[in-house]
This record gives sequence, structure tokens and C-alpha cells, in this order.
Amino acid sequence: MTKPSLPELLHAAVTAVGGTERPGQVTMAESVAEAIDDGSHLLVQAGTGTGKSLGYLVPALAHGERVVVATATLALQRQLVERDLPRTVDALHPLLRRRPEFAMLKGRSNYLCLHRLHEGMPQDEEEGLFDQFEAAAPTSKLGQDLLRLRDWADETENGDRDDLTPGVSDKAWAQVSVSSRECLGASKCAYGAECFAEMARERAKLAEVVVTNHALLAIDSIEGAPVLPQHEVLIVDEAHELVSRVTGVATGELTPGQVNRAVRRAAKLIDEKAADQLQTAAEGFERLMELALPGRLEEIPEDLGYALAALRDASRTVISAIGTTRDKSVQDEDAVRKQALASVETVHDVAERIVSGSEWDVVWYERHEPRGGAAYRHSGASLRVAPMSVSGLLREKLFADRSVVLTSATLKLGGDFNGVGASLGLAPEGTEGEDLPQWKGVDVGSPFDYPKQGILYVAKHLSRPARDGDRADMLDELTELIQAAGGRTLGLFSSMRAAQQAAEELRVRIPEFPILLQGEETLGELIKNFAADPRTCLFGTLSLWQGVDVPGPSCQLVVMDKIPFPRPDDPLMSARQKAVEDAGGNGFMAVAATHAALLMAQGAGRLVRASGDRGVVAVLDQRLATARYGGYLKSSLPDFWYTTDRNQARKSLAAIDAAARQAEAE
Repeated sequence: MTKPSLPELLHAAVTAVGGTERPGQVTMAESVAEAIDDGSHLLVQAGTGTGKSLGYLVPALAHGERVVVATATLALQRQLVERDLPRTVDALHPLLRRRPEFAMLKGRSNYLCLHRLHEGMPQDEEEGLFDQFEAAAPTSKLGQDLLRLRDWADETENGDRDDLTPGVSDKAWAQVSVSSRECLGASKCAYGAECFAEMARERAKLAEVVVTNHALLAIDSIEGAPVLPQHEVLIVDEAHELVSRVTGVATGELTPGQVNRAVRRAAKLIDEKAADQLQTAAEGFERLMELALPGRLEEIPEDLGYALAALRDASRTVISAIGTTRDKSVQDEDAVRKQALASVETVHDVAERIVSGSEWDVVWYERHEPRGGAAYRHSGASLRVAPMSVSGLLREKLFADRSVVLTSATLKLGGDFNGVGASLGLAPEGTEGEDLPQWKGVDVGSPFDYPKQGILYVAKHLSRPARDGDRADMLDELTELIQAAGGRTLGLFSSMRAAQQAAEELRVRIPEFPILLQGEETLGELIKNFAADPRTCLFGTLSLWQGVDVPGPSCQLVVMDKIPFPRPDDPLMSARQKAVEDAGGNGFMAVAATHAALLMAQGAGRLVRASGDRGVVAVLDQRLATARYGGYLKSSLPDFWYTTDRNQARKSLAAIDAAARQAEAE
């Protein structure tokens, strides 16, 4: 029997999911197959509606080697495992004459821990463990969540938190889960043979396709602790999120509360001298955190350096002491010891990293408003350390020994892939060099006719936005646009404060249009209510609404209040910008403009989600039309019809609203 061609396989898969083949999807599948065959790397931009998951799954399955697919969102992981992969495997089985296995793998804390569930969790204040089910009042929200978890434990086959519907609070889940550092290990745990996390790893070892998330990929790649099975092909979907997710994994944090927790957990297991040393170091650190001022610490102040060194040294002593002492009077001593070690090791590692003062790290102090009374006075004080850039890590760890395909609807910024490529550690496309990963960028376009389906309107007449300034003219403009659109508005704001102010003001001005605000309900409820009533508007921050997918008449106006440059006092972004400038580059364009372009492209992408969608993206920031960098930002957005004519924007919105209302009435 002859080997089936890629077009045959793609046709079978698309038919199985009830879709239609699109030229962009075919181009993508061919490009992915080529990259896998020759072991090269590919960046592929595939617009909304391309069907990109099949565009990479079909060539990956056809190749027959193990592939890891990493995504940023739970929604896409579920779509792949519950819909796309089962249907694709069934469709390709007669042609491939084999049925590839697939599995999902997440970090250990995403799975129910049977040891915690049955034996209880270590308690900070007293020796031994406590029964969280008895400790929580059965009528409280926590108590109800814990009882649900206990019942669910008898029913679930995989122990995956995301399969628990409805979900439970983070506090409740923390009572029945462990981090990888806290885990006893399958061989030492009484429940090792039934462990959900271990079973997930075993399924992944046997699978040809492993679906995971960016965070676990980052841990696997950069922490030197392999958690994913060996694989020949890596596909990163939602790749525009990868750098921020990797940065998050590589960021360390120290807070007074965290340090005091480590002291309490360790004290019951070590001698008094070691405990006192750690307690004294913790108190010194806490005093300084009360005095510190927010912002980046380009040099560690001498007194803070001493406090961190004392914390590091005391932690090292405690780690050694925990390893050599035994106390059989402590109930389930191994679990208590493991949790204490995890806490103290984290404190040691972060303190050591800050004290070592690497030129590649950025250190800063943050203070948020305290939550509640005196008991919470330190909850917002934290010392954080993050890599100046993760590009070197990614170049060294991600692109070695496997073919990597990165895909998203927004990878091409300012007309090429080089900006995103640089953030991933890739030299400009076509650059030759012995240690430089070779890659190619492909834009397969979109099935949508953007110039006919959407308008990009820039409110050039508005005053230039000032940081945190009053923007009465912007609110006037927003009010008129919403009225013209008949509601149907997704408002994407540069800060939560701006979103709240706009919601409060417009609820008074135009009460006939309900305005939903991020944070007032769960994300799922907000999107459900927004989609259900076309007169409704939904306001939130740009960075948190990248996953909103509401096709149809409920979203016909997407508004951005201003260009989302990073705040000037953002420690990490400002440090990265300065590093580029010190190296002779344009820090503003490389960091701030690229950041803004990516967020704007994601925001504008909320408008057209289906072939019948029509609407306007309104940017209420004159700089997009007047500033030198405006062309770069506009070229990163979908190719909408462009105007600065406010009357034209209103007329278009009114016409789109009228057509939608007529369709709703029929």
C-alpha cells in the first residue's frame, strides 16, 4: 500500500471535524511537514479561522515520531485533547494504518494528591499533620469545597483539577495538592501506586502526542529537571505568550510571610540553635522589607545584602540539619520534613540568587496595598528577581536536538518575524552562524477579508493621553461610539484603574447599555453574559482579554483606550529597554513598541472571529496616527480599512448595528 500524501491526510482530518480546507491551512501543513522532515525550525503566523491545530497535528502524526504540543491556555489544551486529536486520529487511522496515542501532562500541583487527601497536610503551628476536612467549618465555602473534593476523589479517573466542575478555590485546592518539591516520591509514598500525577507521566511516556502547557515546557527546558518524555518534535501554539510564561517560571520571589512560614515548618524538625539562626535572619529581613521603597534595585543596598546573606546562610544550615535529624514523635514525619525542606530551599535559592548579583538578573521591590488588618500588613511586600532576558536560555535549551514549530495569529510584528524571533533567541531570519539555530518564518494569511469586514479607526482629534491623567474627551468619544454601535462593545484598557473609571462613568451616562467589568464575575460568566445580550458592553484590561472569542453581533466594536506601552516604572521592561540601548540598539522599539504591538494585535484580533463578522476597532490614542512608530504598530494589526474620520466611524457602526438588529428580528 502506498504511503498517503499530506493533502489526502489533511482532507480526511478536516472532513472529520466538519471543517473546510483553506489555502492557509494547506500551506501551513506543508511548511510544518518540511520543517519536521529536515529537522529545522519554523515560525508560522496563522490568522484566526485558519484551522491551525490541524495544520500542525496532521503533519506531526503523519511523521510518526513523538511530538510535544505546548499551549498557553486551558481552553486550547481541552480543544486538542477532547475534540481535535480524537477526531483526527480516527480519521487518519485507515490511511496511516495505525492509531497514535495521545495524552495530556501538567505540573504535579494540578493533580489531586492522595497522600494529602487521606493523611492530611502539615500544619505550620503544631507538630504533625491536621485533618483539613475536620478543621474547616462544614458550612463555610472552604469546608464545602473540601467535602466536594473528597467526594470527587472517589469518582475521578485522572485527578486533574481542571476536570472538576464547578471548580474550587485556590485555598481549597492547596489543601489536597503538592508541588514537585513537596512530593514524597512514588517509591516512598503509601499512595505511590495510585498517584494521579505519576499515572499521567506514565501515559505521556506511552503517547505519540503529549499536550502540555508553556509553564511545564519551561520547567522541562530551563530547570534541568526533565519532566516531559523524550521527543523529536516540539510544537508551541499560542507562541506569542511563550516568553512571558518562561519569564514567569524563571522569576523568584521572597516575602516576609513566605520566610516566616519556612521558619515555622522547619522549627519542629531541627535543633534550637539552627532554628534561632533562621528566626533571627527572618526578623532582620522582615524589618528591612517594612522600610524598603518600591522599584528596581540596580545595586543591592548594603543592609539588605547583609540580611539576604544571613537568610541564605541560615537556610543552608537548616537544610543540612533537616537532613540529619529524625523525630519519630512527629506524625507522618516524611511529609512534614518534605514540606519544610521545600519551603527552606526556596528561601535559600532566591536569597542566594539575589546576593550573587548576576548582571543578567533584574531585582526589584514591590509593595501592594495590605489586604485586611494588621495580620496581613506584610502580605504585599515582596522582593523579586527575574532574568533580564530569556532569549539566551531559549536559544540554548529550546532549539537544541529537536525540530521546533512556533505558531500564533500574532508573530509577525512590524511586517516581519524578527522582533518575536529575537525574543526567542533567534538571529534575524537568514543569518548564518555555527551556533545560530536556522529558522524560517511563514505567514499563511487568514481566510477573512479584513478590509471588507473591519475598520481601524484612530481618534486623531483626541488630546494626547497623559499617564494616569483625566481623559474626559476620551470618555466622550467612547460614549458616542457605544451609542452608535448599539452596545456590542469590548473595551480593552491599558490598566484596571482605567477600565473601572470608564465603567463607573459610562454606567451613569448610558444606563441603557449594561456594562460588565472584569473582576466583578468570573471570566466564564462575563463572556457568557456578554455574548447573550448584544446591547451589553464588556470592559477589562488588554493583557487579560487575549482569549476572548465571541463571534457574531455581540462584539462589533473593539475599543482600546490607548497604546499599551509598558509603564515607565515597570522594573523588568525598563531594565530590558536600557540593556538594548547600552548595546547600541533602539530600546524603545525593541522592547516597548514590540510589547505594545503584540498586545494591540491580540486585542484587534477579537473583532473578526468568523466570516460573517463586521465591525470597528477604535484606538482612542492619536499617537497611532501621528507618532513615528505609528506605522510599525499599524502594520502589526490585521489589514482593516483605515480611517481617522470620526463621522465615518459612527456611520459605519450605526449601519452595522442596524443590519444586526434586522437579522435578530427575522
